[in-house]
Amino acid sequence: MMKALDQIFVKVYDVAIFIILLTACSNLFGQTHQQIKHRDYNFSAIEHKIQTWVDSSYYAGASILVSQNDKVIYEKIFGNYNKGTQVFIASAGKWLAAATIASVVEKTNLSWDDKVNKWLPEFKDVKGEATLRQLFSHTSGFPDYQPKDSVTDNYQTLEESVKHIVNLPADTEPGSAFHYGGLAMQLAGRMAELATGKDFEVIFQENIAVPLEMKNTHFVPVDDSGGHSPMLGGGAKSTLHDYAHFLEMISHDGIYKGKSILSAASVAEMQSNQIRDAKVANHEYVERVRAEKHNGIYGLGEWREELDAKGNVVLISSPSWAGAYPWIDKTTNTYGFFLTHVNVAKANKEGFSSFYNSPVLPIIVRDAYKNAALPKEVKTAFVDVGNAKLYYEELGKGEPLIFIHGHSFDHSEWDPQFFEFAKKYRVIRYDCRGYGYSDMPKEGESFLHAEDLLKIMDELKIRKAHLVGLSMGGFIATDFLAMHQDRLLSATMASGDIFPVPGPSQPWTKEQLAIRRAEIEKIKKAGTMNQKWEWLNALMRKGGTDLETIRRSVWDMIYKWDQWQPLHAEPRLVLGNDVIPLLKGQKITVPVMVLTGEADKNNRNKLLECVPAAKQVIVPNAGHVSNLENPIDFNRLVFEFLKNSRK
Repeated sequence: MMKALDQIFVKVYDVAIFIILLTACSNLFGQTHQQIKHRDYNFSAIEHKIQTWVDSSYYAGASILVSQNDKVIYEKIFGNYNKGTQVFIASAGKWLAAATIASVVEKTNLSWDDKVNKWLPEFKDVKGEATLRQLFSHTSGFPDYQPKDSVTDNYQTLEESVKHIVNLPADTEPGSAFHYGGLAMQLAGRMAELATGKDFEVIFQENIAVPLEMKNTHFVPVDDSGGHSPMLGGGAKSTLHDYAHFLEMISHDGIYKGKSILSAASVAEMQSNQIRDAKVANHEYVERVRAEKHNGIYGLGEWREELDAKGNVVLISSPSWAGAYPWIDKTTNTYGFFLTHVNVAKANKEGFSSFYNSPVLPIIVRDAYKNAALPKEVKTAFVDVGNAKLYYEELGKGEPLIFIHGHSFDHSEWDPQFFEFAKKYRVIRYDCRGYGYSDMPKEGESFLHAEDLLKIMDELKIRKAHLVGLSMGGFIATDFLAMHQDRLLSATMASGDIFPVPGPSQPWTKEQLAIRRAEIEKIKKAGTMNQKWEWLNALMRKGGTDLETIRRSVWDMIYKWDQWQPLHAEPRLVLGNDVIPLLKGQKITVPVMVLTGEADKNNRNKLLECVPAAKQVIVPNAGHVSNLENPIDFNRLVFEFLKNSRK
């Protein structure tokens, strides 16, 4: 594993790719070496994330609202938007359409199990056997969209729209496969019209929009011409607070301000697994954004992103290609809506996917929730290291112990260690520059992560400390050992080694920069999310028997990556090969332990050759990310080493 990852690391550094996770914005950055109030929600990470998207011109504007227990806990407007901006929300409208159909099912003889041919007898082939619930769960077997060589889908009525679907060939048998699209929903809308004798927009207004006070939400007209039929799967337009009213109703099982809009049974039906026996292809949306594969990914008009141990949905959403993203998170009793519309040309040029990026928002909200729940004894602050501010957390008393996170991670990597080691040590965990809540690097501005660490120690008045770093954190600890041995009590490098890349003594040449620029364009062309998925797969390729249990926690850190490093010519941030003569040129007297996951034990380790006195210890049943994969043995081995290092 280590050999394979070394190759990846070499490429990453050689092209100056250093992954960023979650950076914070102005109101956090304004607090330098000052303790942040505990139990206050801090949404600066979300603010930074969205502002970065707007600054990159992916969106001209945006707005977001997050509510917990019926109280708005965060609301922010960005760019050229205002509180009442009305936006076409694309597939976020599927949730609204499903609720509209549910209201008709409640009030008429229309049933979710009705077949298409009951209401539309012109569908005489296999398409007529599809049920209403299959039309709204992408399992009907209908084509996902109109063929490219077909007439434009801008009909004046749903009746006309259906006439252009009847002769299209079915893709699969009803109920046999999940194919995300929206065309079949047009038939569902027409069935609702026939059941009520009313146009779909009227049904929506009467049953959903008006009782929910959604005064600026409509399915028609979908453009300034005043025309055409409602596109149930992607043609609605809404505002921030209008959609928030809808989410409030859904989160209360159909009740809005004491009035029943939908029955609890209808809401439950919408949220239940409608995939059933249909085949779900690999790498579908839920697997992509949550790194977990399960078959019950869709209900009626909504994605079932996360399930609990019993299979009950806990994170529901209706993401759109344009970026609009509504969600309900039952784990934190929150719901939120991100309203925006993508600049297609700019996003495509930069390899940015709105559909796959917006779903990171509830994960960042969870971070705010978790941070607000930190014990009051945990100090959270920033240290100014001169040209950047670095976030850290501190807990406990005794000898200082500093944890340094790995590549693509942040300080939260050390959750299984932070509180445990704070029982005996003064523990500090921090975000390296370009990661977590800390400032991002600047292209062309040189610095070393090890020197940032030294400034943190000086600011916190730490004369000597134990260092524990994993992977990239191990490289940083190695650099620090070579440069500042006199400031160490001990050094533990987990999955760490000599990083075999050019160091600061070999700055970028013009030729190398030209190559780097071409590599950046290649990353964009492939889509920036692809790099995240590839990196996750590299980390999860080899390990112990419990490797898969950490996939989600590893992915959540990678998912929050802002991707500054892959898109810039990054300076040399570690010593790389420059560290070898520094280590060999002095006698290392500080106790050094190299922790290696059992899956990587046969890999050659150059650090052991440079520091003969270093001790290699194997973490059983673990691979590269041993502190997360097997925290019990990891902690035990580090505790034992720290205890023995005092002798």
